[in-house]
Order: sequence, then C-alpha cells, then structure tokens
Amino acid sequence: MSDKDLIRSVEDGSAWDNFCDTLKETGKQIMRPEAPADAFTRAEGWRYLTRLTRIALDMFMECSDRDFPTFYRPSHETAKIGADNPDNFYERAEINGKYDYRITGTRGTVAYLGLIAIAGGYEDEDANMRSVGAIDTHGGLEVNEDGTVEIILSREPKPGNWLKITEDTIAVLVRQTFLDRNSETIAELKIERILEEGVVPEPLDPAQLAENLIKTAGFVQGTATLFADWAESFLDKPNELPPADQAYCQKIGGDPNIFYYHSYYDLAEDESLVVEVPRIPDCENWNLQVDNYWMESLDYRYLKIHVNKHTAHYNDDGSVQIVIGEHNPGHPNWLTTAGHRKGTLAFRWIGADDIVHPTTRVVKTESLK
Repeated sequence: MSDKDLIRSVEDGSAWDNFCDTLKETGKQIMRPEAPADAFTRAEGWRYLTRLTRIALDMFMECSDRDFPTFYRPSHETAKIGADNPDNFYERAEINGKYDYRITGTRGTVAYLGLIAIAGGYEDEDANMRSVGAIDTHGGLEVNEDGTVEIILSREPKPGNWLKITEDTIAVLVRQTFLDRNSETIAELKIERILEEGVVPEPLDPAQLAENLIKTAGFVQGTATLFADWAESFLDKPNELPPADQAYCQKIGGDPNIFYYHSYYDLAEDESLVVEVPRIPDCENWNLQVDNYWMESLDYRYLKIHVNKHTAHYNDDGSVQIVIGEHNPGHPNWLTTAGHRKGTLAFRWIGADDIVHPTTRVVKTESLK
C-alpha cells in the first residue's frame, strides 16, 4: 500500500477493521481438524493467540523505532513461541540493516550468551526468520576484565566483538541460557543506533501506524499458522524423539549452536514416556522440555517440566533416563505433563562436540515404581 492509502485507512478506520479481521481469521488455527478438540487444549489455544498478540504489539508498535531501538522480551514466562526454552532469557531489538548499532552492558554469569542478527520474520509470507550473523560465548565473544561487553553491529567488519548484519537485517535476538536460574546473574544489555548527538524520535506517523497494525496482525497469523503446521507434522511419529530438520530450525530463527529434536506425545493417564540418553557428549548444555500442543513450554515457574545438564540425575555410567507422565513414579528425572494427555516435546544439544540421539519407549507408570 502507498503512504496515501495507509493514511486513508487510518482516517476511515479500515486500518483497525482489517487488523481485527485478521486476528479473527487466525482463530481458525485453533479449530484445525487435527488439533485436540477438548476444552482444555482449546482454552490454551485461545490464550496462546492473546499472548502472540501481546508479543506482536511490543514488536511492531511499542518497540518498532529502529533509530531508537530497545530490547524487549519476545518470549517469556507468560508469552511463549515455538518450544521456547525454559532455560533461556530472550531479548530482541528491531534494527535497520542499513545502519550501525552498539550493544553494551555486563556479561553476567549465565552459562551461555548468544546473539544472532535476523532477516525476515513470521509475519512474512514465507515465515523465513533466517540468521545472517552470530556471536556468542561459545564462539569467541570477548568480555572485558571488569565483566562488561561491547558489540558493534554493522555490515563492514569492526575490531573487537562484531556482529555481522546485512542490509535486509530487521532485528537482533539475544539468548541467555541458564544452568540454574536461581544462582546465575543475567547479562544486562542495552542497544543504541550510532547517531549524531541531539537526534530525537519523530512524532507518530499515521502511515507507519497503519503499516504496523498490518504487521502486528500478520505476525499473529503467521506465527500461529507456522507452529500449528509444525505440530501437525509430528503426529505421524507419536512418542518418539527424532532429530528435527536442522536447516528448517535455522530458517525460523534457531540458534546455529543448537541441534534440535521435536516430537509429539500421546499418553494415557497411567502411561509414561521414558527417554534415555546413553551418554552425554562434551557440550555447553542440553535440555529436554514438555510443551502443550501449541508448542508452548508448560509453566516452568511452578512445575518440573524440563531438565538440563545441571539439574539432571545421572546414572553411574554417565547415561541419563528421563520419565515424562502425569504421575510421579518417584523417579529423580520425572517431568510432569500437567494434565496434558497430548502435547509436544523439545530436546536440545547446545554446543555439543558430537550428537548422541535419545531413544524413547512408552511404559505403564506403575512399572517404574
């Protein structure tokens, strides 16, 4: 749409009507025939769409000024996207790849700090959120003696910490990965475009407002569709944990240092899924999490729904067994499904030297006691 058409849509109210119509249309993703139709899963689905809308409003309305970027949380305890990692603290800032930016702050003590530059997003027709540059503590992020960091984002190489961006870069995504949230300190970061002194934000632009409404609704629709399609693709291999398509994971914003597994579980109340990893390779971290059908992590604030390198109980030979189910058989690595008979799972190797595939089997929970 031209700026003239966008302004007209603000004046006549059609910008708001179209925004609401797209959100209404997105509700069809919750009603898909293959998705569970019980009230519990449907309720989570409707809540999921409200959460996506909250995220999108931050992304495209409140934090969309690329000349004056700010970090916001695109996924957190009460707003979740695409098997969000319970061990992660996510931050994102919208930027313009034509310009240079500076990130400064403190390193903190988290086990892993990684940044990727992103081109494209879930609001686009191809839902392509590809990484165009990355820097992290696994691959050489330099920290000053006083614990501070500085990273320059630009198209041309810079000395020190440099995150490559391209002209079509639209955002930078920060992942901080904990081994133990209760004992580690997050990195405190801020971002700024490298501008001349005295430059201040422009007043609200009606045409930009109309375009941002389109992008907000498009993100909600694109994200809901993308992960509903992905969940559907798991259904033919229930209760398994096969490797994901790693290229596809990178396309939709995955961390290049992570090897991913995704799957679908379907368990009776008296059944458990046993996941076994014969050995743990040298790695920054690993984890397994339980998600609902919409690929939202379950409530890790209050429930034991994931296990990682630090929190897992290991067998004497270094292997790990994890039990997933409704009832706790007294296993040290038990994860609850929190009332879900059906849902999704995610397993990750982070910075692993080699890849060891987990195996799965369904058993009666009683047999594990």
